[in-house]
Amino acid sequence: MKFTKMHGIGNDYVYVNCFEETVEDPERVSELISDRHFGIGSDGLVLIMPSDKADFRMRMFNADGSEGMMCGNATRCIGKYVYEKGMTRKTEITLETKSGVKSLKLFPENGKVKTVLVDMGKAIIKPADIPVLADGEDFISRKIEVNGNEETVTCVSMGNPHCVIFTDKNVDGLELEKIGPSYENHPLFPERINTEFANVIDGNTVKMRVWERGSGETWACGTGACATAVAACLNGHCKRDEEIHLILRGGDLFITYKSDGTVLMRGPATTVFEGEIDINTAFGKE
Repeated sequence: MKFTKMHGIGNDYVYVNCFEETVEDPERVSELISDRHFGIGSDGLVLIMPSDKADFRMRMFNADGSEGMMCGNATRCIGKYVYEKGMTRKTEITLETKSGVKSLKLFPENGKVKTVLVDMGKAIIKPADIPVLADGEDFISRKIEVNGNEETVTCVSMGNPHCVIFTDKNVDGLELEKIGPSYENHPLFPERINTEFANVIDGNTVKMRVWERGSGETWACGTGACATAVAACLNGHCKRDEEIHLILRGGDLFITYKSDGTVLMRGPATTVFEGEIDINTAFGKE
């Protein structure tokens, strides 16, 4: 199986061109190749596929083999991949995901795409649609109990569910490996949840770390950055229609939460290396 290792500000996946390759049992393959000691090492597996609804289709799998609905960083990497591999000459393309069709604008320089702007669609704030097991029209600044402590959270879906916590504690000092699973598997969240811990720096800047369901802490999460920007606006920390600078462990993203509810994400995409792996040998079949 030929693959390309790529990352969006440190959120790294193994990408496979399924116009040319067939990946059987992608859930197991994702577990195998994601292992950073015995595999290639990644946050998961992304398949680039044909689509009858858009220019291309994406399927993404987390490091534990579970299939995700959407990955913002992966969308940007796919935009870079298909342009640089000559699969399209267009600089505006559409991408089918499990959370709908997304629009991408590519910014090539000398044949290489360094930055991609993604229309992530509208943020979802109704609990039943996130999903969160709660009544009402939103889940903004509500209190929940986590590990015996009362925490104030805001929940948003960007095609996948997110729980955002604004804290006065420096996020760099948080032990996410200890507290992340308690949010991810909280009984309020029937499909588990991605969790963002954020410091508001000023009205246009937020620093954050993310615990992703199925993968643990990742250096970046595109949908998580979008959810955090939305939550910052909903809580009065930032303003709609203004680009918000999100500082993540792997780098920076720039998010705009528009008045009509649409979310725009701008950021880089990077190719690390290409290779080939014998899946049968890796599975121990030989």
